[in-house]
Amino acid sequence: MTGQVAVVTGAASGIGAAVAARLGVAGWLVAGLDRNPSDTPLTLRVDVADSAAVAAAVGRVEAELGPVEALVTAAGHYQMVPFGEITPEAWHRMLRVHLGGLASAARAVLPGMLARRRGAVVAISSELAIGGGSGDAHYAAAKGAIIGLVRSLAAEVAGHGVRVNAVAPGPTDTPLLTPDSPWRAPDYLATLPTGRLATPEEIAATVLFLLTEADNAVGEVLSPNSGAVI
Repeated sequence: MTGQVAVVTGAASGIGAAVAARLGVAGWLVAGLDRNPSDTPLTLRVDVADSAAVAAAVGRVEAELGPVEALVTAAGHYQMVPFGEITPEAWHRMLRVHLGGLASAARAVLPGMLARRRGAVVAISSELAIGGGSGDAHYAAAKGAIIGLVRSLAAEVAGHGVRVNAVAPGPTDTPLLTPDSPWRAPDYLATLPTGRLATPEEIAATVLFLLTEADNAVGEVLSPNSGAVI
């Protein structure tokens, strides 16, 4: 994939940073979109909840690096709150970052991909979108909405040479999980068949597979989750 351009949102840390690094090793030219600087050839400071800013950033990527062949939306926001304590503002922020971030980035890159009749999009969802979780209602709902959008987009654009898929990781060892997170508790880890959290690098390997090897994957949701959901 030497020289082909990939856009990765959330590229400054966690899964997004691991994806950007893995793509870089594989020869992609990566542009990172994040509110913080990312370790990528082109780093753009963008809040993915701002659709106009995302569109402008993708325009700059194509002007400076070339046509976008791949998009990975990994920008994340996590908050563990009982359902009755979730404020309207918290609901809206969660949806704007996750569902809105995917929609804005896809809206920016798809016209070019469709015109060239090639391209791939991988959205990062979550195992909680599949299995749910106590105290995670707005996060799980936003991540579940990503799966719905991925499957709908996949059906719409597959016939035009563009593939859209999702990765729904289980608990992963990233800064989103604070040191006192229940997902890090020994009692929880003991329930996992692997006995440990996934690593960002393992999730990045799944993303790379969908981008480069899974030519027949359309609207799929791969869930590397340490056996949390079997």
